[in-house]
Amino acid sequence: MHGATHGRIPGVHITALFDLHTHTCASDGILRPEALVSRAKQRGVTLLAVTDHDTLASYPEAQAAAAAEAIALLPGIEISTTWRGRGIHVVGLGFDPEHPVLTRALKDMHQVREARALAIARALAKAGLSGEQDILRAAQMEAGEGSIGRPHFARALVKLGKVSSQAAAFKRFLGNGKPGDVKQDFPEVQTAVQLISAAGGVAVLAHPLKYSLTRTKMRELLGDFIEAGGQAVELISGYQEPTATADLARQLAPFGVHASIGSDFHLPDQRWQELGCAGHLPEGLPPVWALPALAEHPAVVQAVSV
Repeated sequence: MHGATHGRIPGVHITALFDLHTHTCASDGILRPEALVSRAKQRGVTLLAVTDHDTLASYPEAQAAAAAEAIALLPGIEISTTWRGRGIHVVGLGFDPEHPVLTRALKDMHQVREARALAIARALAKAGLSGEQDILRAAQMEAGEGSIGRPHFARALVKLGKVSSQAAAFKRFLGNGKPGDVKQDFPEVQTAVQLISAAGGVAVLAHPLKYSLTRTKMRELLGDFIEAGGQAVELISGYQEPTATADLARQLAPFGVHASIGSDFHLPDQRWQELGCAGHLPEGLPPVWALPALAEHPAVVQAVSV
């Protein structure tokens, strides 16, 4: 096994730990950026990417905290997309967070999310849960300044006493096919990849094992993703059985993609998604941080010199 930062860098023995998929309260996590960075430091993470959904709102605070904690921080984001009618997520790493093409697209996506939030509140109200504005305000309180989504509505329904848990909220009202499952006009996978590439970053197909695709569909998705300019796939997402990792690696090998790794952290005390829990990339696929767009990034240079 390589360390989590293996990259076949000559003359460098690497023992650092990389976590390139995490979330703060700017999207559907619960920790502020400073608290997430501090927890990552405590967990031994040396290269971190905060990849909130469709927003860079957490980046300035995370950047300041990373400098204070002496932990390397890569600019990151997780963009919600669609592929043949399915929801697919694309992580961006190492891009220019102030690139005008990207920032303009994210502003448009924020407006779409706000419209969707109103539609979800309206649908839940029609389902007899409460008044539309009451539900919307409660969800907005949960989201704060972050990008609002169904997890915030789930927390709001718990606070309003409509369900006993977030899991129950999804099972009864917000999961696939339920009243609050309002589809959003997300961009196509190809569009997200092109946005990340235009901003100088690397596009990574997030947690492919979570999409429940057949092997044929997985090949088709990978083909479309790579054709659009995608260069890497999350080989490990959170705690993952080694057999699942090995099987996915075999599926990825013919495509010549690089491998990424991340916890998909959202909140403390979930061991299967704890910061750094994804561990180490196995031998075989080259790591995402070996790609030219990332290999010379100051954060990567800082991390591998630890």
